[in-house]
Amino acid sequence: MTAIKPLQLWHDYTREEVHSIFSPNTKFIPQAGTWGLQGIVRVPARQGDWVFFVTFGKEQGEHVFDESITTDGVLSWQSQPSQRLDDPVVRELIEHDDRTNKVHLFLRSVNRAPYTYLGVLGYLTHDSSRERPVYFQWQLLNWPAPHETIDRLGLKLVAIDGSAKEQIQAKSALQIVAAPEPGTARSGVTTESFRQAKTPDYAAQDSKNRKLGLKGELLVLKYEQDRLRVGGRPDLADKVTHTSVVEGDGAGYDITSYDLDGQPRLIEVKTTRGGSRTSFFISPNELSCSARNPQHYYLYRLYSFNEDSDSACSYVLTGDLSMQLRLLPTAYRADLLGDGPAGHVRRP
Repeated sequence: MTAIKPLQLWHDYTREEVHSIFSPNTKFIPQAGTWGLQGIVRVPARQGDWVFFVTFGKEQGEHVFDESITTDGVLSWQSQPSQRLDDPVVRELIEHDDRTNKVHLFLRSVNRAPYTYLGVLGYLTHDSSRERPVYFQWQLLNWPAPHETIDRLGLKLVAIDGSAKEQIQAKSALQIVAAPEPGTARSGVTTESFRQAKTPDYAAQDSKNRKLGLKGELLVLKYEQDRLRVGGRPDLADKVTHTSVVEGDGAGYDITSYDLDGQPRLIEVKTTRGGSRTSFFISPNELSCSARNPQHYYLYRLYSFNEDSDSACSYVLTGDLSMQLRLLPTAYRADLLGDGPAGHVRRP
């Protein structure tokens, strides 16, 4: 029996090799059947998991697929030409949750060439106005790809149109605005918005970008010092502390500041280059701190951060954050269940 080639990012695979990874107990038929021919393949016995085989510039009948990847890793992708918005597969893809299921992308830009594995996808949006095919935008969650991979594939990445981003017209480096109204992300967008958007999901990128996080904290630190000085409390401005730098991340907030009457402000800062609705990660420690100190806890959500001008917009949430945020679990700490006070393990 031929050894199965392990799945690795940025490596090349034939359809047969991909089939051997995800469906080793079924027969592979070249140029025929599900694995040998189709572009959307369900992984057997794993409801919600899919494999996408994508060839840029591919034609099917009279339809030419218009697919691309932006510099921020947003994939514009189309379903099969016959599929409508109410197609069961399309509805399942719209409701895809990358926390619990995986859509694996294998891409090539030349017919008959092997496919390169570009990792897993997360749903961004879809065009609610067009069907046959249905137009999707997905976030490449393992982005960015190595330059050599992009060059080898011959990809021409699409630059994001600046007009599609939220623009900052701040009078100061940090402009405080109202929090956005809650949205319904899965309802899709109009064709005009779909074409303009191509806005990446910055959440995963932000969580790994410590440099960006530090810049946001420094911006809020200066904003708080200036606010207190303008308010006639230079003594308190001098006491503002960058807690996450002095103590590390264990305090549950990033900055210690003050109200004009001397009451403390415990400030957590979340920063993104994305728009105001970009989701963010928050730790159990931060949530717990806000619940213990609701009268003093502030979350500054910086968005549209411009690294060239070191500026951003921000909205502010105060109090117990668990009462204001829709919290989705991303991981669990697990222990074996006990069988009473002694903690005996249950036997099957």
